[in-house]
Amino acid sequence: MLSVLALLFLLATGGAALAFFPDLRHHLSQRLCAWAQQARRQGRSSGEALRARTGVAGEAVSEEIGRWSGIAWRRRQLLMLSMLALLVLPGLAVWWRLSHRVDSYDHTVAQDVDEHVAMLLQGEQLVPPPPLPPVLFSTPEVNEWHPLAQQASRQWELLDGAFRQRLLQVFRVMEERYGYRMVLVEGYRSPERQAQLAALGPTVTLAVAGASYHQYGLAADCAFMRDGKVAISERDPWVARGYELYGEVAASLGMTWGGSWRRLRDLGHVELRRPGVLRATGQGAGNAVEPS
Repeated sequence: MLSVLALLFLLATGGAALAFFPDLRHHLSQRLCAWAQQARRQGRSSGEALRARTGVAGEAVSEEIGRWSGIAWRRRQLLMLSMLALLVLPGLAVWWRLSHRVDSYDHTVAQDVDEHVAMLLQGEQLVPPPPLPPVLFSTPEVNEWHPLAQQASRQWELLDGAFRQRLLQVFRVMEERYGYRMVLVEGYRSPERQAQLAALGPTVTLAVAGASYHQYGLAADCAFMRDGKVAISERDPWVARGYELYGEVAASLGMTWGGSWRRLRDLGHVELRRPGVLRATGQGAGNAVEPS
């Protein structure tokens, strides 16, 4: 780019000198005439030598060279103007591009990156919130939507590190952007607890022990805090809207939202799926589609 600018500067300086100094133009014109005459003489001598060597073919080539040289000399002003135009127009284009911002495709940016996603990608380590009193999870509303919630584990340290950071980022976005303060209702789930919940029937979970990402610290069930209480009822419009936003944010961070499942929608559930995790336990693929 600097070389192009330097060339354009030299061309502009030369053009201005020719425009404002007639003596320079006259001197340059004389020099060009002398060079052209010398070129014609050399062309004639070369042509004569060529004719002597190649006969008729050489004579034809010499005549053609001489003819085009004559045309170029007679049209020298037009040729010079054309060359200047070829240089000036690209120069103007470069100047316009440098001095004006033009919206165009940038191959380095595929899409706008959310600032919170950028923080996650940069490796920011978020700290889990302090634990809430267990009594908040023993209310009838909580147990209606999340059976046996008072026995659930809410220990952040038992979650997979990458999943924990993504979930904490979801919590941050939900509060800072949408005003929803979120709480962890259940994180890690032992195989024994999974079997206990599976025994309650398909309205609670479709996954048997080992067939849920909860057992690997890669899933969590969450709700919201409102007026000092856990708000979890999907019949509440405010909660329902929160779960929709929660699902969008979780998906933007590469997680799967239980609200998108067809058989058993679990609006509070998110998980970070990893290939081979569930199959490594010998569980069938059918149990791994919507584990919960």
